[in-house]
This record gives sequence, C-alpha cells and structure tokens, in this order.
Amino acid sequence: MNYEARFGGIGRLYGNSGLSLLRSARIAVVGIGGVGSWAAEALARSGVGTIILMDMDDLCITNTNRQIHALASTIGQSKTETMATRIREINPEAEVIPISNFYTASNAEKLLSAEPDVIIDAIDSLIPKAHLIASCYRGKQPLVTCGGAGGRINPARIEIDDLSRTRGDPLLSSLRYRLKKDYALPLGEKARKLKIPCVFSQETPVYPTCDGKTSCTRDPEFQGKTGCDAGFGSVTHITGTFGFFAASAAIQMLLNKKKTPSSS
Repeated sequence: MNYEARFGGIGRLYGNSGLSLLRSARIAVVGIGGVGSWAAEALARSGVGTIILMDMDDLCITNTNRQIHALASTIGQSKTETMATRIREINPEAEVIPISNFYTASNAEKLLSAEPDVIIDAIDSLIPKAHLIASCYRGKQPLVTCGGAGGRINPARIEIDDLSRTRGDPLLSSLRYRLKKDYALPLGEKARKLKIPCVFSQETPVYPTCDGKTSCTRDPEFQGKTGCDAGFGSVTHITGTFGFFAASAAIQMLLNKKKTPSSS
C-alpha cells in the first residue's frame, strides 16, 4: 500500500501497467556525480524497484554546486552509500545495490552481472566510457549515455539524440573517434544509428581563465592546473537537467522494451 501511495502519481502518468514495470525494473547508474546523482534521484522518485549505483569517489565540499547528495553532513562519505541511503528514504521498498568501484574493463562483469534492464552512463573519463558503450553495444545491453555538462549555462540547449548524431560536444567527438578506432563501431558520416540515446548540449563551453574570468577559448595556463578547483565550472540547473533527460530516456527505453513482442 505504501508503494502505491508514494507513486500513484506515476501510475496516473504511465498507467498501472507502466508503474508495475517500473516497480520490477532494474536500472544502473554508472558515475554518481553531477549528472548521475540527479539521474538516480529521478529513478527513485519514479518508483524504480532496483537501482544499481557504481562509483568509487567520496563526496567533497567542491561537489556542493552540482551533486544532490553533497551536504555539510555528507562530506567525506562514499557517493554510492550516501545516495543509496537517500534512495531508501525516498522508497523504503527499493533494492539499492551500491558498487564501490570505478567502472573499468577489468571489473565490467560486476556491473553486467547485476543484470540491469537499462544502464545510464554518467562517466566523465573517456577510456572507461568508451569500453562501457562498446560492451553494451556488442552485448545488446540497453544504454543511455551522456556528453559533457561542464562549462554550459543554458539548459535550453540540452537535447537527446542517437550517439551517432550528436553535435557540438568535444567529449563526444573524442568518444566517437575512440569507439570507431579501438572498437570498430560503425560510426561515420553515413553510418546507421547505434540506437544509443545520448544527452548532450550544443552550447559552446565556457572556459575558466587564470585571472578569474571566463572565455570561449581555452586558457593554456589554466589547463595545466590540477585538483578539485581545476577543469570546467558547472551548475546544478545543467547537471540536473542532463540527469533528468537521462532518467527519462532510460524509463522510456524500459517501457518500450517491455512492449516488444520478443519480451511479452
């Protein structure tokens, strides 16, 4: 009864059969940061029954600007464990499976053996991101991926399209090159769609400069910085929107998959 009370509004949107599918669904989020934490939140509040969380990072005070689980009380705690606790507060009936590892080729089986119906890729490192996408493509594992959210300020420029059709994102451009070169995925100007939804922004990134300003071009001196205060700036209304787009796409993939004759 508590599940129906909490998520009856979802049933009035997707129908009772849709809510039942969400309740029995298994969705994984890889990378529980600025995008992944919001995606996980959206899945939990949509009544998804099993949520798999994969990340090895601890929360840092510098995550406060963009990650939903970054609070004064949670700094220094595991991202996956903190998000798991939050999800259980949202839905006490949910099964939450935290995997305290960064995704790599050597531990991919930990994720795939959990048998998710859909995976949301919120990884921001190129090598593991490419491996996950290639593995899912070859194994016909439903996947939603995300481009770069850093350096963007306009949520109206965010959209979703097939990974093979994305534009204006340097991370995804490098990703497609690696997928074609290292994994021989059919990518190119006339290639067919990969059937991998991708959340991305066409907005030109804003780059920080060493004098505390911003620019539409890279500052070579700033690019040499390391640590938590290096790299692109980011803001919740962008990272959250990326996460919500990804959760929406994952839910739609799940519902569409269950409607196909082969899965009936």
